[in-house]
Amino acid sequence: MKALIPVADGVEDIETVTLIDVLRRAQMDVTVASIEHELTITCAHGSKLTADMAFKDAAKSEYQLIALPGGAKGSAALSKNKLLIEKLKAQRTNRRWYGALCASPALVFAAHGLLEGKRATCYPSFKDQLDRYMDAPVVDDGHCITGQSPGAAMAFALKLVELVCGEKIHQKVVQELVLPSTA
Repeated sequence: MKALIPVADGVEDIETVTLIDVLRRAQMDVTVASIEHELTITCAHGSKLTADMAFKDAAKSEYQLIALPGGAKGSAALSKNKLLIEKLKAQRTNRRWYGALCASPALVFAAHGLLEGKRATCYPSFKDQLDRYMDAPVVDDGHCITGQSPGAAMAFALKLVELVCGEKIHQKVVQELVLPSTA
């Protein structure tokens, strides 16, 4: 299973690292791709992260999952990347998994019609931008999964593992993380 995590300056630290870590624990082939001119980005709270490659190069491949971290500044930057929006629309059209967390469901998905007809969640201050907002940590609707906040990052990442990789791998990751079974 191949997963793509696009990143930009200003993405939320905990959401980005949690996505990368949990998906890799599930043995997914995770590519972290920077939309910036440099591979090293600065996250919303100052963490430095070096991407695996430039997004324009990563976009040449197909992925079973594209997952976006949030953070208002990072989400706004991701939303302006035309190639990323094309990739996300192709995910939706081809019924492949796509997910977003925190500000990204509103600033990226809703802004580009990727939530049309879908129930979704996002950071509460952006909820008015979603037509079918649900006040929940994680919402899955078809092949679209959204997460609410930095505090929901682990639940969001684990839901992605469950849906994309299956219950057996999901349970293995939960056990390795020594999480309660409700996580």
